[in-house]
Amino acid sequence: MRRTRWVACVGPFLFPWGEAGSRRVHGLVASLAAAGYDVVVASGGPEPRASTPLPGIDGPGSVSHIGLAERPPPTAGPVGSSIQTLVRWGQRTVRWLDAQPTKPSHVLVHGGQAQYMFHLQRWCRRHHVPLIVDVVDWFNGRHVRGGYLGPLHVSMKLALHHYYPRCDGAIVISSYLENHYRRTGQPLLRVPPTLDVKGLTLDARQTAGGSSALTLAYAGNPHGNKKDLLGTVIEAVDRVQRDGARVELRVYGPTLDEVRGLVEGRSLPDGVRCLGRLPQAEVASALQGADFTVLIRRPDRATNAGFSTKFCESLASGTPVIANLTSDMGRYLRPNLEGLVCRDHTVAGVTETFRAAARLSDAQRSLMRQAARSQALESFDYRAYAEPLGRFFRRWD
Repeated sequence: MRRTRWVACVGPFLFPWGEAGSRRVHGLVASLAAAGYDVVVASGGPEPRASTPLPGIDGPGSVSHIGLAERPPPTAGPVGSSIQTLVRWGQRTVRWLDAQPTKPSHVLVHGGQAQYMFHLQRWCRRHHVPLIVDVVDWFNGRHVRGGYLGPLHVSMKLALHHYYPRCDGAIVISSYLENHYRRTGQPLLRVPPTLDVKGLTLDARQTAGGSSALTLAYAGNPHGNKKDLLGTVIEAVDRVQRDGARVELRVYGPTLDEVRGLVEGRSLPDGVRCLGRLPQAEVASALQGADFTVLIRRPDRATNAGFSTKFCESLASGTPVIANLTSDMGRYLRPNLEGLVCRDHTVAGVTETFRAAARLSDAQRSLMRQAARSQALESFDYRAYAEPLGRFFRRWD
C-alpha cells in the first residue's frame, strides 16, 4: 500500500512488548493514532517480518509494526553483538526507510546510541524529513554493561549530548530532561509513560483490611535496571514482621536465587514469595491482587531523569504505591491519597511507611485505590496526550 502521510517510529527496542521501552513506544504511537496519524513501528526484534496492524488502537489513525532485526540474535556471540551494536546499528533501519514507496512525514526515534543516530540523522537530513527523538534516560554508567568507561556507555553519552540535541524536536519523559534540553532551543514536549488506562479491566476485589496481612507487590528486574532497591524492601518487610505485623511481599520477575543475592544469600523472611516472570497480559491482574506496589529507588541523576513505567501501571490497575519520591513522581503520588510516601530510601524510612500501611483500615485502602485509578485516568491514559502530541507533530506539517 502506498502511504501519503505517515510517521515512522524506529529504534532497536522490542515491540509491542518485551521491555520498558516497548510500553513507552506503545503509548506514544497510540497517542499519535488517536491524533489522526498513521504510524509504522519499525522495531529492533526479528518479528513480524511483514507490516502487521496493531490491534486495540483507538483511531482515527492506525498503528502497524514490523521487525527489522537490528538487535543481535542470542546466537551472535560477543564479537558479533559488538559489531552489530557498535558499528552497524541503524543501517537496516535506513535501508528499510529507503525501500518505502513514500517517505514518512516524520521519523520518531526511541533508543539507539551514537551509531544508530549517526545513520538515522544523516538519512533524515538528506531527505528533509524531521527527526524527533524520544529521550527517557540519562544513561548512568553504573547501570550498563562495561561500566563508565565501556564503549556502550560512551556511545550512550555521545547520543545524549551530541545527537539528541541536534534533532528537530524532542519528546522527554521527565521535568529533569525537559530542563536539560530546553537550552538547546529545539521544540520540546514532556510526556510521562502512558498506556491504555481506560481499556484496562479491573478485578472486582475488596481490600483485605487492617486485620489481614498487608499484601505488597514488586514487579520488575532489579538486576537489569540496577535502580530498584528491592533488597531494602525485603529488609524492611523483615523488620515489620519482627514487630508482629503480618506482611506478604509478592515478587514478580527475578528468580529466587537472584532475590536471595540482594540480601547477601540470607534466607528470605517469611511472607516473601518469589513468583517468577509474568506474561505482560497478566501483570495488571497481579498488581490488583495487592494492597500496594512498592518502588524504592536511590535518588540519583539517572533515576530523576527517567520515570518508572511500573509506577504508572500500578496506578492504572487501581493499586496505590509505596515509594520514595524520585523524578516527577511527586506530581502524581500525594501522601495518603494515591499511596504512601517514604521519607527516604533507607531501610528505616521504608520500615516506617510499611508500619503505617499495616495500620490502615478497609475504608482508607479503598479510598486510595479509587484515587490511584482516577489519577491514572487523568495523567497516564494515552488518549490524554493525543492533542498535545498531534499539535507538536504539526509543527513540521
